[in-house]
Amino acid sequence: MADDDRNPEEEFQELLRRLMSGDTSGLDAAELSRLSGMQIDPAMMQAVMNQLQGAFSQTQDGIDWSLAERQALHIANQDGLGVTAGERTDLDHAFSLAALWLGEATTIGDLPRPPKAVTRGAWVSATLPVWQELAEPVATSIADALTDALGQQAPDDMQDLIAGAGRLMRTVGGSLFATQLGHVVGRLSTEVVGGGDVGIPVMPDGDAAILPQNFADFGRDLEIPDDQLALYLATRELAHARLFRHARWLRLHVISQVREFAHGIRVDTDALEELASRFDPSQPEELRSALESGALLPQRSEEQTAALTRLENLLATIEGWVDVVTEDATSRLPSAVRIAEAVRRRRAVGGPAEQALGSLVGLELRPRRMREAAAMWRAVTDAVGVAGRDALWDYPDLMPTADDIDDPAGLVARLTAASRGEAAPSDAMDDALAQLIAEETAAASGEDENEAPGRGEGDDDATPDDQRPV
Repeated sequence: MADDDRNPEEEFQELLRRLMSGDTSGLDAAELSRLSGMQIDPAMMQAVMNQLQGAFSQTQDGIDWSLAERQALHIANQDGLGVTAGERTDLDHAFSLAALWLGEATTIGDLPRPPKAVTRGAWVSATLPVWQELAEPVATSIADALTDALGQQAPDDMQDLIAGAGRLMRTVGGSLFATQLGHVVGRLSTEVVGGGDVGIPVMPDGDAAILPQNFADFGRDLEIPDDQLALYLATRELAHARLFRHARWLRLHVISQVREFAHGIRVDTDALEELASRFDPSQPEELRSALESGALLPQRSEEQTAALTRLENLLATIEGWVDVVTEDATSRLPSAVRIAEAVRRRRAVGGPAEQALGSLVGLELRPRRMREAAAMWRAVTDAVGVAGRDALWDYPDLMPTADDIDDPAGLVARLTAASRGEAAPSDAMDDALAQLIAEETAAASGEDENEAPGRGEGDDDATPDDQRPV
């Protein structure tokens, strides 16, 4: 069949075959736009061709996370602002005084490196490896599901071609997700005030930082002097960083629980297939919106809900400790109570970018039980002191559990008994179990006594003289 006799559908299929084989010689952007039937601007089509050609020639497996970094840094650096010498000096003073006050409020030691003021771009570069680690399971699920969905939408005579391009499709799907993750993290960099703002350890171990560009936005409507606000936020940031530096196991514990939740995510294939069937490359907003809104992630399974509950309790336990330590350390600040309430409210609600991150990976990193956890830590501090409280972070087995948040009195009773060298008081279940064991033991002893006199000396299982009841 001559080329002129082919219909547009056949011509477009031939185009896909040439693209997937890497043969882009002689392809004209304007001609491609006509063949696609979508009337895409030739300049835009040329850009798409360049991207496709790069993807087709790519030999590495997996997701190109550099796309996320470029997108995030593009957003973070849009205003072009850095940290002024005055801002750096003010925050250095705030961090110095905060460190002194924390020395009175906790026995957990100082950081190995001085805290610093950082730009939004520096925050992105420092934290992106953690975001990548957390998002990787979801990105893989979406990329694999996109491969399957596009394969089902392809004509029958192209199935072999689509199947052979599975790695490419996963790369394209993963690249879409990586770009969108970068978009969300870039937006997040315009909201966070400190390294520990989102509750999880995204900063490198031992690092603490405040973003002056966002500091002004946070305090704009609070009508609180900047020096008090800076001192409170510096204290909270240092407390968070010190805790993760002291409890080295805690960082891995948090990250593992987040990834445990993420590994359970399964993409809504019906929604993805519907999106693939009407996907228009000239209007990528629908796919971008579906990724960011969470429309491709179905309702949580029971296992995921349980994993999320465990994670929320863990984050609440961490944030509750930070809350109590910061409150004690900043007790001299006249506006400390107002600032603390503003921080709690901000953490409970979350900003637009944090909400977008929750939709993208199906996880909202907010400690819903922070007030209850803070009340538990306050009760522990009052009962056993600062040193006894902070010792609970020395080993994973000592850390309070969700049950301890529900029943702080039981935790306090165990800790005070241990501090006096006494056995920890048992709970009602332990008492009931001990009573049941005692009753069973007594019953068994009574049966042995009743059977012993009836046994003959010649029996094979007769009790030896030295073991018979007297």
